[in-house]
Amino acid sequence: MSDILIVDDERDIRELISDILQDEGFTTRLAGNSDDCMKAVEEQQPSLMILDIWLKDSQMDGIDILKCVKRDYPEVPVVIISGHGNIEIAVAAIKQGAYDFIEKPFNIDQLMVVIRRAMETSRLRRENTELKRKDVGPSEMVGGSVSFKTLMGQLEKVTKSNGRVMLTGPAGAGKEVAARYIHANSARASAPFVTVGCASIEPERMEEVLFGREGADRGVEPGLLEQANGGVIYFDEVADMPLGTQSKILRVLVDQQFLRVGGSAKVKVDLRVISSTNRDLEAEIAAERFRQELFHRLNVVPIAVPSLEDRREDIPVLAGYFLEMFHKTQGLQLRTLSDEAVAMLQTMVWPGNVRQLRNMMERVLILGEGSGAIEAAELPSDGGGGGGEEGRVILSGTLATMPLREAREAFEREYLLTQINRFGGNISRTAQFVGMERSALHRKLKSLGVVTSNKSGARVAHVDDEEAVEEAG
Repeated sequence: MSDILIVDDERDIRELISDILQDEGFTTRLAGNSDDCMKAVEEQQPSLMILDIWLKDSQMDGIDILKCVKRDYPEVPVVIISGHGNIEIAVAAIKQGAYDFIEKPFNIDQLMVVIRRAMETSRLRRENTELKRKDVGPSEMVGGSVSFKTLMGQLEKVTKSNGRVMLTGPAGAGKEVAARYIHANSARASAPFVTVGCASIEPERMEEVLFGREGADRGVEPGLLEQANGGVIYFDEVADMPLGTQSKILRVLVDQQFLRVGGSAKVKVDLRVISSTNRDLEAEIAAERFRQELFHRLNVVPIAVPSLEDRREDIPVLAGYFLEMFHKTQGLQLRTLSDEAVAMLQTMVWPGNVRQLRNMMERVLILGEGSGAIEAAELPSDGGGGGGEEGRVILSGTLATMPLREAREAFEREYLLTQINRFGGNISRTAQFVGMERSALHRKLKSLGVVTSNKSGARVAHVDDEEAVEEAG
């Protein structure tokens, strides 16, 4: 509902404006002095303020009120009215952030034109704010592997608290998705989630972007911290934050308030902070590129997000999720994956992790011409498939120089390691896929010196690691 707050020390004037606006379908509230005005604003943020410059028997005049409102509620348009107006007052009001200035006695038609324009501005600002609050990048977590379940257990615990979280893991592993999951399942879910791309913001602009700015020439421009008030501020790749800014962020975390660039009044905020990094922050601290005090403030609850390499079992369900997502969001053909394509995906190298898998699925759907299941041949050849033309297998230089027996053993060892890791160390599933009896597979693994574990998959045993080889049997 459009709520307009009318502030004027002359009762007849404020009631006249109120009657006119109510006839036009607006809801109004009235205040005759600065105390009533500020109380009304704090109780409920108005869609628009009509504010008299001169207020008798008040601690603050209209310009003082304007400064406070634009500091604490910068999105609220303020129309200034005055019977003593001149060009200097009008310019001063506009510089302080007023939407427009109208001199008494005012023309009713002129007043309504200004108010309708201001209300449209207010509507657009509210919609923009709501869009920011609904900055809903993906927050759905997908998977079922042991590593994934461990991660989810940790995320579920922190959703119920307000503690600061540090997410670590390689690029593309899904740290931002994990951060959004925390936000979406917390008590702050209806408040904003604002991302600070520490690596993408130019160092010289970082403080202005974070804290906002104010000045006579540009009015008030809220920064990202202010936009996140009540919700979550997410520092993506926090290791890239400039050292000078780190000190100021540390102060914000302590005081929950800051100054805009060029401002003199402190802005208070209520924030939950989530950070992420793919670097070793302790090494960054040792190299004097990251402040130890800030690290301790941000690293209250450290959570490691596993790479795709550590959760290969999740590749089929993740790929299927992305295929369905692109069908819904982009209208691309809904397709599934053949068993051969799934097997190839699970044996590829994924330096870009989940993000790389997502991009590959989008690429296949866009470039693919078929409508049935995606076959292995349709997967990009630069994704680590290792296949050649006409079904030929391209040998590595090392393998190609070995005698046949050694090459066969090396191939079998690498092949079985890949399959075991693909199935998360599950020997029964591996045996079924490779077409061997479980006992025969155990004997083969023992002869090749391969040690298996349900938790960590498989590895090659050292020559003197007799006990490990016995376990494999």
